[in-house]
Amino acid sequence: MSAPSSDLDTFCNILSQCKCLAISTGAGLSAGSGVPTYRGVDGQWTKINPMDVVSLQAFTDNPGRVWAFFHPKRDACIKAQPNAAHHALASLSISSVRRNLLPHLIDQTRPPLYITQNFDGLCRRALDTALDNAEKGGEILDKDTRQAAHERLIEIHGSCYRFLCTQCKALKTRFDTPLADIFTNEDVVEQAKNGEYTIAVDQLPRCGGSQWAGSNRYGQCGGLLRPAVTWFGEIPEGQGEVVRNLTKVDVLLVIGTTSLVHPAASYATTVKKNGGIVAVFNLGETHGDDKADFAFYGPCEETIPKLLERLAELNAA
Repeated sequence: MSAPSSDLDTFCNILSQCKCLAISTGAGLSAGSGVPTYRGVDGQWTKINPMDVVSLQAFTDNPGRVWAFFHPKRDACIKAQPNAAHHALASLSISSVRRNLLPHLIDQTRPPLYITQNFDGLCRRALDTALDNAEKGGEILDKDTRQAAHERLIEIHGSCYRFLCTQCKALKTRFDTPLADIFTNEDVVEQAKNGEYTIAVDQLPRCGGSQWAGSNRYGQCGGLLRPAVTWFGEIPEGQGEVVRNLTKVDVLLVIGTTSLVHPAASYATTVKKNGGIVAVFNLGETHGDDKADFAFYGPCEETIPKLLERLAELNAA
């Protein structure tokens, strides 16, 4: 199989003619925001066994260790800011931008399907910023338009802002930190993450918060909370919607992912099988490049804005 092309103008010409676009992003998208990646040089999985901290069995055996891994990571996500790549991709949710850059989309009323493996919330925060800025600029955005934009962004691995009660099954959204007092002690958290200290369950985040006073009501029952993120061995969110849409996609952008984790790793295969074009944007060569028609290497916060800028230039010519 021939190596993927790096001809940006040729790809822009294809992209400008596409009828159904989809975007699939991974940890590399947020690397420029300071959020650590998982694989490759200095990846998190080179330092700790993921099955010890991101699996249901790990949570069952030692929920404190799982929380000790997750909570500092969540704090880093909260402190991080969307980078230029997040903002560029979010701009495609704005109708006027789509009509300019992607004039041949069959359905101009809805943004492209935007799939992210990242639970850091940066894609959604960038989307909110794009919608707010468009409205300030005079674009009319009603409630349905905003809702459609958010529905087309599928966080298949969940969100660091959502939590599930293991007892009453209430799904909660929280933006505050810390979620329990124990997480203010960095030394204890580090020891617990490494399996050197066991945090008692009653010190972990619970349904009803730290002020829980014995209620057994739904959403206030005092049960142990777990992060509402997808762990190894669990089924990612929104797969029905993803599969239904991918069969129609004629151009797929694969951004910041090594294409090793399924089902996201299979998205390019699905699009190729149906005659579509796949373009990969990564820091360097990855496992998924063998399925790519185009590959562009460099930091996503540079390559993605450059792509949309060049697309706009060619469309205006």
